[in-house]
Amino acid sequence: MAKNRKSQSAAIHFGPVLKVVLLCFLFGGSAVGYVWQKGQIYQLGQQIRQRESQLAQMKDTNQKLRDQLAMLRSPSMLDRRARELNLGLAPAQPSQIWRLPEPSPAVPAATNSASDDDARLTAEAAP
Repeated sequence: MAKNRKSQSAAIHFGPVLKVVLLCFLFGGSAVGYVWQKGQIYQLGQQIRQRESQLAQMKDTNQKLRDQLAMLRSPSMLDRRARELNLGLAPAQPSQIWRLPEPSPAVPAATNSASDDDARLTAEAAP
């Protein structure tokens, strides 16, 4: 006997509808994700441009400060400021300068054996 269409269960017709709904959600979710990703890329580009301009401005400020520091450290500027402030500074007299001899390099002590101690004492005693 032929089956009547009305007697078929609703589950049979529910399958294709479920597939269509899932595909719509998949395509819709992909579209939303794509648009969100493009928005994030745009925002990151804006942040990069902003930070690059800040970096350039900071480099410029840094260079100006370096130049100012070099000018303030120059001997002529220091001399002029000392005279302006009446500090009474003058160049050092030769008798006020002490020359110190350069210290000899220290001998590294790898171990504390008696032969190393003897060698070090011998080296220190030699003129």
